[in-house]
Amino acid sequence: MKKIKIEIKWAVLFVVMMLTWVALEKSLGWHDENLADHASLTRLVAIPAVAIYFFALIDKKRNYYQGVMSYYQGFMAGLVITLIVAILSPITQYITSIFITPDYFHNIIEYTVATGEMTREDAESYFTIQSYIILSAAGSLIMGIATSAVVAVIVKSKSKRSTITS
Repeated sequence: MKKIKIEIKWAVLFVVMMLTWVALEKSLGWHDENLADHASLTRLVAIPAVAIYFFALIDKKRNYYQGVMSYYQGFMAGLVITLIVAILSPITQYITSIFITPDYFHNIIEYTVATGEMTREDAESYFTIQSYIILSAAGSLIMGIATSAVVAVIVKSKSKRSTITS
């Protein structure tokens, strides 16, 4: 457990950031009156998400690897964060759907039907807590792996010692 203490800390911070982001979206009306803006504006969450991975790997490099970290070590640390976030994603999605924005599914169903993007039947089967739990877990894994791969390149040490993989 001590080996992944830093990853656990940053995964929890990531979850808190995501819940805060959803609350911000809700307060800006992206889940109701400004729902049309939601799809494009929600992508901005990538900025704090990547920043958290960056700071997490810097933390791991400085405080666990004494300032020298290989790409592999950074990537593995990012994967651990990703797995923890993915494991917590059902809880995060539940909190989001039940407490932060309980009308979101109703609103998005009405919006997609009104704009002709989906039939009511398709919208009602797609916009459910169950499907969003699956989507959030899968999305966490896909985006976390990609982010870990890129950020590990940036954070890895330049020294010859950084090729050590243990």
